[in-house]
Amino acid sequence: MSHLFITQNNLPIHLSGVGSEVEIYHFLQTRLRNEIPQRKRRMSAAAETRNWLELPPDVTASILSRLGAVEIFRSAQNVCSQWRNICKDPSMWRSVDMHNLGDLHQMDDVLEKVCVLAVDRSCGHLLDINIEYFGTDELLYYISERSVHLKRLRLYACFYVSDEGLSKSALKLPFLEELEIFIGPISKHAVETIGRSCPLLKSFKYNLRRCKGYVCDDEALAISQTMPELRHLQLLGNGLTNEGLQAILDGCPHLEYLDLRQCFSVRLVGNLEKRCVERIKNLRHPSDPTHDYVFVAEDLDTWYNPSDCDDYDE
Repeated sequence: MSHLFITQNNLPIHLSGVGSEVEIYHFLQTRLRNEIPQRKRRMSAAAETRNWLELPPDVTASILSRLGAVEIFRSAQNVCSQWRNICKDPSMWRSVDMHNLGDLHQMDDVLEKVCVLAVDRSCGHLLDINIEYFGTDELLYYISERSVHLKRLRLYACFYVSDEGLSKSALKLPFLEELEIFIGPISKHAVETIGRSCPLLKSFKYNLRRCKGYVCDDEALAISQTMPELRHLQLLGNGLTNEGLQAILDGCPHLEYLDLRQCFSVRLVGNLEKRCVERIKNLRHPSDPTHDYVFVAEDLDTWYNPSDCDDYDE
């Protein structure tokens, strides 16, 4: 008969008369199976009461950086002095996300003030900014003047940013590598200014909502003449024709991704289609679905009546 002492929670347990070693083994296994869930419950309870202020500052900064600028100014920075100090660190503002769902359109002044504060806190280190549903020429120029190293600019539904404002700001952004504009018609002159002022531009997304009847190669020709370093080009809803597409293929020899969805004036057939397939690693055809596009991109016929094309008849 075996006699064995083991401990549980630092207290001895005397096992006598247990029997063979096999029986002792099974006894201990049963004990362990019962103990493990209890330990997990104790660990879970400890986690629930963890003091999040004990996290290393860099970990806290990484978590807070996933919030948008509005959320940081509205709430996060007011939680405690430690979080406020982290939120004032310029490294927190290398990327500024001013996203919203359009429900803040009545608060344009507030959003602009928040954006200005975010740019100021970056202390000239801003590299990436996203602006949605608000913004003016003055705000864009303010950003460009104080963010000479900006690499990525994204403007969504910024209806009050004009051709002149975009062109003037582009002159201040020589290191820009990615530019995305959605629902913001810009002229050929503005596209040319962007191309000449931003020689490092590698990604240009210029997506519009226009009717199928719109036909114009001005923007495509401007891209082909001033953006030779492009690798990624997205022209959702553009009015370019086969001639404009040919010019882009000639002027952008490094192009790897080309998105022509809803460019209904392009006819990808024959030699042109062959050239695109051979040259472009990732080609999206005019009739390809747009369900994977981050914003609404339904059939353009549903947005505008034929009369909406009158301004483009020239």
